Amino acid sequence: MENLVKWFHWIPRALCIGAILFVSMFALDAFSPGLTIWEQVRDFLIHLIPTYVLILVLWFAWVKEKWGGLLYIAIGAVTSVPVFLLNYHRTGSVWIGLGIVFLINVPFIMVGALFLISDYLKKKSNHS
Repeated sequence: MENLVKWFHWIPRALCIGAILFVSMFALDAFSPGLTIWEQVRDFLIHLIPTYVLILVLWFAWVKEKWGGLLYIAIGAVTSVPVFLLNYHRTGSVWIGLGIVFLINVPFIMVGALFLISDYLKKKSNHS
């Protein structure tokens, strides 16, 4: 049981860091040849605002797994609708919109669920 608790302690954290890095890649589109270096840096830092929020939530989830897990589930679920609509309107394809939601939002919902499982297993192992 203790080995399982250790796995579920680290899996959501590692997956969350990977998902945050993936989302952060989208900020690289701030670099374009028509802007000065300072405009590009400014735009890059602005594009990283979702990353800052996700890192803050990760720090919170690291300390309070239950609440952090619920917060990640809420973030993933609530942002699914605007992400889908934005991409549906850009492409006109329901499948592309759903695919992008699956790539961007579902990992955070899964991470939230894994944080909740980790919290549950830790409480269960302490009561045994």
